[in-house]
Amino acid sequence: MRALLGVLACSLTVLSVHGLYSAGDDVVELNPSNFNREVLQSDSLWLVEFYAPWCGHCKSLASDWKKVATALKGIVKVGAVDADQHNSLGSQYGVRGFPTIKIFGANKNKPEDYQGGRGSQAIVDAALNAVRSLVKDRLGGKTGGSDYSRQSGGGAGNKKDVVELTDDNFDRTVLDSDDIWLVEFFAPWCGHCKNLEPEWTAAATEVKEKTKGKVKLGAVDATVHQGLASRYGIRGFPTIKIFRKGEEPADFQGGRTRSDIVSSAMDLFSDNISPPELQEIVNEDVLKKTCEDYQLCMIAVLPHILDTGASGRNSYMEVMKTMAEKYKKKMWGWLWTEAGAQMELEASLGIGGFGYPAMAAINARKMKFALLKGSFSETGIHEFLRELSVGRGSTATVGGGALPKINTVEPWDGKDGVLPMEDDIDLSDVDLDDLEKDEL
Repeated sequence: MRALLGVLACSLTVLSVHGLYSAGDDVVELNPSNFNREVLQSDSLWLVEFYAPWCGHCKSLASDWKKVATALKGIVKVGAVDADQHNSLGSQYGVRGFPTIKIFGANKNKPEDYQGGRGSQAIVDAALNAVRSLVKDRLGGKTGGSDYSRQSGGGAGNKKDVVELTDDNFDRTVLDSDDIWLVEFFAPWCGHCKNLEPEWTAAATEVKEKTKGKVKLGAVDATVHQGLASRYGIRGFPTIKIFRKGEEPADFQGGRTRSDIVSSAMDLFSDNISPPELQEIVNEDVLKKTCEDYQLCMIAVLPHILDTGASGRNSYMEVMKTMAEKYKKKMWGWLWTEAGAQMELEASLGIGGFGYPAMAAINARKMKFALLKGSFSETGIHEFLRELSVGRGSTATVGGGALPKINTVEPWDGKDGVLPMEDDIDLSDVDLDDLEKDEL
């Protein structure tokens, strides 16, 4: 019995340290299953901390965060997301480091980053200022972001982003389209359909933005358009089907929350897009456009062509192309340059003249970068990018705080390098007899 109690005690200890907060705290534990209902559909202002249990700063913040939750009880909701366990939520809100605190106010789709101190008083003061701002907006007639309409279920999203589909427009809108469609077949009296509506609406807006309209969400009232329902064998509500041009419709197998729908839509999107192009940095425009257009730009500095030959360089580039394909869902930019061609760039990233091939990931908005510490291989780069994806790994500020000057160079022609030609030495004026008399 004593051994059994010991095992139970150990089990409970493991469970208790997994997260930083417990049911006895005033901090609401948030996850993909309840985030939409608790936060996005709420009229309350929310402070949400995204943390990782292993993060030292998060552990230091935990006691103050609990004090904040207790102090603001009944005034402001305070929650926490274990973004290490629920990285889909962290990714959804652009969380790249821990702890990250966001304020979900009037426009729940565009939370504000909290930039203040980490003490309980500073956080409470910021929350009360946000409450005053929210009340002032409501007095002025503002009820939320101007781009969104409130749904009957209280969710956030633009109702117009869910395309109304009918017997008359379905074929030309969906079947003849080059886009990917997620189509919900519903009945107005169906309780599950009513629960899904705010999730579907919010997901439609987010998917439209993230895929630039390449994935669309639609809805069919199957009680009105019975021909469509019969055509696709709809026997229960809601039923969601996936339509891709030239393929038979497939049943949607994902979850029914906003984050689940968005995640599934992004998977479908990434399956049908080409990986980003691997570009050589031949001028300033290439670097600037790639690093400013993408969340991250991955830059490799490859050895000089005389050190590797064409085959060696191509092998490095194949590794990069493979990883660009693997991470294409992230929509990152991929660049490379030859060692010595862009010395100011190398210096700004602390690469500087040795250790080729090298790789850095740059966030041009924050002017921060991280260096690949492992091997320049699929395994090494995958581990590097996986750590970046969950906000781990050390970063530094780009030298000078700005993208460096880039030299305009000729693009690589795909061939082996050629040693530079040396001038012939004219020995006609040298007296060889005199050379023989020299003594060592």
